[in-house]
Amino acid sequence: MFHPQTETFRASAPVYSRHKYAVEEFRSILAQYQDKVFRLACTMLRDETQAEDAAQETFVRVWKGLGRFRGESSISTWIFTIARRTCLDALKARKNTVGLEHVIEKPRLATAGLDVDALLHELPERAREAVVLFYLEDRSYEEVARTMGIPMGTVKTLLFRARKQMIARVVESKLGTSAK
Repeated sequence: MFHPQTETFRASAPVYSRHKYAVEEFRSILAQYQDKVFRLACTMLRDETQAEDAAQETFVRVWKGLGRFRGESSISTWIFTIARRTCLDALKARKNTVGLEHVIEKPRLATAGLDVDALLHELPERAREAVVLFYLEDRSYEEVARTMGIPMGTVKTLLFRARKQMIARVVESKLGTSAK
């Protein structure tokens, strides 16, 4: 993932070098959020390699912007907003290319057990993002709303609809019928 000893890190170090504890602060942030940002990127991008790239780019942006962080929101909300925007940039860039996964249809996953990852991937992008932030990253409604840049009521609606859709899929897989 992202390592403070890499060339990218050293090249951007003068941006924040005037702050005595910047490197230690950044290492602390990296240790605390590295896995969470990677999971968010994996969920949004559905590709581990691209998720690694997006997570690394997120932390480069965090490093460069650390001196401009105003504290109007929590540091986690700020980092997840940067991660989300980085992933959205990657998705926009990907739209112009056609990958092998779009040419060859992947086989359906076994429906014998509960596959949360498969259920998440069936959700619309915004709903999936809200579910990941709220349930997997333990963010509050307010933090999810700020991170996604939407009203809190919309977050609640997205989560309600996502739960409903996921429950319907589980019931459908268990009964073998449409449960809508």
